[in-house]
Amino acid sequence: MTAPTALPNTLDLIGNTPLVLLDRPSEAAGCEIWGKCEFMNPGASVKDRAALWIVRDAEQRGELKPGGTIVEGTAGNTGIGIALVANACGYKTIIVMPDNQSKEKMDTLRALGAELVTVPPTKFSNPGHFVHTSRRIAEETENAIWANQFDNVANRRAHIEGTAPEIWEQMEGRIDGFTCAVGTGGTLAGIGLGLKERDDKVCIALTDPHGAALYEYYAHGELRAEGNSVAEGIGQGRITANLEGAPVDTQFRISDEEGLEWVARLLKEEGLCLGLSSGINVAGAVALGRQLGQGARVATILADTGFRYLSTLYNAEWLEAKGLPVFDWLR
Repeated sequence: MTAPTALPNTLDLIGNTPLVLLDRPSEAAGCEIWGKCEFMNPGASVKDRAALWIVRDAEQRGELKPGGTIVEGTAGNTGIGIALVANACGYKTIIVMPDNQSKEKMDTLRALGAELVTVPPTKFSNPGHFVHTSRRIAEETENAIWANQFDNVANRRAHIEGTAPEIWEQMEGRIDGFTCAVGTGGTLAGIGLGLKERDDKVCIALTDPHGAALYEYYAHGELRAEGNSVAEGIGQGRITANLEGAPVDTQFRISDEEGLEWVARLLKEEGLCLGLSSGINVAGAVALGRQLGQGARVATILADTGFRYLSTLYNAEWLEAKGLPVFDWLR
C-alpha cells in the first residue's frame, strides 16, 4: 500500500477523498454501491470543495481583496468550509444560518472564529430568509463579498473539475450510476455534468428528501413539495443557477425513516458515523442500483460526519420529539 501524497499547502487537503465499497448497501442493491468519503475533508463535509472554489474564483476576479470578509448564508457545512478556507487565506467570515440547525454546527463556526448570525427558519420568498439576510450583510460590510453558494456556479465547477474526475478515475471509468440529494444543486449537477462528459450513458439520479420540491419537478415538471424532513442542508424548492441544465435521468424520494435506517446500518455494520443526508444518499443509491440491475456500479456522496449531529440524530429525546425511530443502542 502506497503512502498518501505529501502536500505543499493545507488547502490541498480539500478533495481527493477516498472512495469505498459499501458492503451492506451493495448486498441490499444486488450490485456495487460506492461511497465518496467527503467527511474526510478538513471541514468534515463535501461543502469544503464549494468553499474553496468560491473563494479562489472571487480572488481571480479581483472581488476578494486582502483583509476582506466573506459572508454566506448556510445550513452550516458550507460556512464551516468557508471559515477554514478564509482562515488559511487571511480573510474574515460572517455566517448566517437558520436557528434550527444543530448546536454542533453553531459551536463549530464560533470555534473557528466566524461571526455567527442566526435567523428564524422561513420560506425563501421571505426577506428574512438566511440567504437574503446574508446578501444584505455583505452589501453593508466594507471590503466584503457574498459567497452566494446557491447561485454562484463556482460551486458546481468544484465538482465538474474536482469530484467527477476523481470518481471516474477511482472507478477506472466503469460507473453506471451516480446519485445524491440536493441542497444548492452544485454537487449533483457538477458531478452529473462531469461524468456525462466522460460517458453519456452514466445514469444520474436525484435523491430528494420529503419536503423538497425537486422530485416532482424532475418527475412531472412541477415544483411541488410533499411532507417534511429533518435533514439539514438538503431539500430545495427552486431551480438554482447551480441546478440549471443538471443532467437528471431519474429521481427517487426517500423518507427520513429510510435514511435513518441506513445511518444506523452504516454505523453498526460498516463503522461509519454519518449525517442524515448520507443515509438518504445511500438509500437513493440502493434504489438506483436495484433499477440498474445486477453488475451495476453506483456511486454516491457520504456528505458529512455524524459527529456534527450528536444533539439531534444521535439523541434519543430529540428523535422521539420528532416522531422518529430511536436507534436501539440509544434506548
